[in-house]
Amino acid sequence: MNESKFSEIEKSLNIETDLSPVEPVESKIVEIPDDPRKDYEYTRANLYNLIEKGQEAINGILEVAQSSDHPRAYEVAGQLIKSVGDVSDKLLDLQKKMKDLDAPTKGGPTTVNNALFVGSTAELSKLIKQGLLNNTEE
Repeated sequence: MNESKFSEIEKSLNIETDLSPVEPVESKIVEIPDDPRKDYEYTRANLYNLIEKGQEAINGILEVAQSSDHPRAYEVAGQLIKSVGDVSDKLLDLQKKMKDLDAPTKGGPTTVNNALFVGSTAELSKLIKQGLLNNTEE
């Protein structure tokens, strides 16, 4: 008896289904090169485009708001102005982040000279009196 789990549904709807096994599909992983400069230029262009479109939309919605004197139109205009301001802030943040990536990293000192004396204070004072630790030349 070769019944599928859908046989009751097929009987009640008076239809026949032909279920075939699904063949697995191999997915290929596409590697995207890691190029921060290219990503920066792409993102910067998109942000400029968003700001320009936002300015056009602000001009349009302000005309609608002034002609209709409807409070909702002014509310939408205010939200749109805030959104364009946020995109401008994102543009500045992007420039700051790119500048941080381009700047060489500042490290600590490359050479550390630590002189360490191991001994008692009596031995140290004796060496100082003898002039062994005095490095100044006259």
